[in-house]
Amino acid sequence: MRATTIHAPYDMRVEDVPEPVVRQPTDAVVRVLRACICGSDLWAYRGEAARQPGQRIGHEFLGVVEETGSEVTGVRRGDLVVAPFMWSDGTCDYCREGLTTSCVHGGFWGSVGFDGGQGEAVRVPHADGTLVQLPKEAASDEHLLSALLTLSDVMGTGHHAALGACARPGATVAVVGDGAVGLCAVLAAKRLGAERIIALGRHQARTDIARRFGATDVVAERGEAAVEAVRELTRGQGAHAVVEAVGTEQSMSTAVSITRDGGAIGFVGVPHGSGTGLDLGVMFDRNIALRGGVAPVRAYIPELLPDVLSGTVDPSPVFDMTVGLEGVPDGYKAMDERTALKVLVTA
Repeated sequence: MRATTIHAPYDMRVEDVPEPVVRQPTDAVVRVLRACICGSDLWAYRGEAARQPGQRIGHEFLGVVEETGSEVTGVRRGDLVVAPFMWSDGTCDYCREGLTTSCVHGGFWGSVGFDGGQGEAVRVPHADGTLVQLPKEAASDEHLLSALLTLSDVMGTGHHAALGACARPGATVAVVGDGAVGLCAVLAAKRLGAERIIALGRHQARTDIARRFGATDVVAERGEAAVEAVRELTRGQGAHAVVEAVGTEQSMSTAVSITRDGGAIGFVGVPHGSGTGLDLGVMFDRNIALRGGVAPVRAYIPELLPDVLSGTVDPSPVFDMTVGLEGVPDGYKAMDERTALKVLVTA
């Protein structure tokens, strides 16, 4: 089959690789219908996250079950399913507590020796604990498929960030980062009842989506100017709930500075220097809480799925470029150059 591999910084290839097969009785093989490129994939693309030459890549996909192991009971051949960005057994202590990303038998798509989502098919370990069944009729609805694909990562991660920040009815929420996760955090904050949502971003195409998702205000400034702008919008107090969806020193420093005393920051940006943006003395003095991390999206899919199926929540506008599998390298280039927000990959 064909699948995306990474060989060196900026060297993405779509190559022939072995077809996946069931190896363990708890495995399933899923034929991919839709996948996508994540902003976090760009760290590997740019050489800022180590990968072995020829390693598979991609961690967001949905598709149709082709084969199952003898112990799989939750899905069967022909089922339409979505996979969260990590697999998990669903039975360990962490999984039972909802922290599926810490599963003792879990793992990440594209790890050495495992299939990545940006390919024609994927072997899914622990299929019963990992895969979530979708209505079969959704397979013929292009728009709905795009919306459902976001449940594999960005919508669940945005939700995780909003929960970590304690977004709630009546609260003012500020979102640092105008990537797909930040935009989904705007949507999640709106879903959780936030009264005011301030989106920090300077690319109009993205801030237009933020407004569509529920942002009431947009701040285009950065650094100290952004802090001043948010303070001006909030009577000098800052936001009750702040989402940090970038992962850099500046983004974290901004998040701390715009959080209201007694507020909380939900951080989901993959850390690349963000720790140096934290001033624990300031956070201590102002009673600012910090929550977040890798989003256990498998635990959130059952909660978010009904709203996506009904159209109450529609994250599909985060996809602004579509490629076939052979066009994935072009998709990486477009996202790296910021000419695309998030690239959808079709079978």
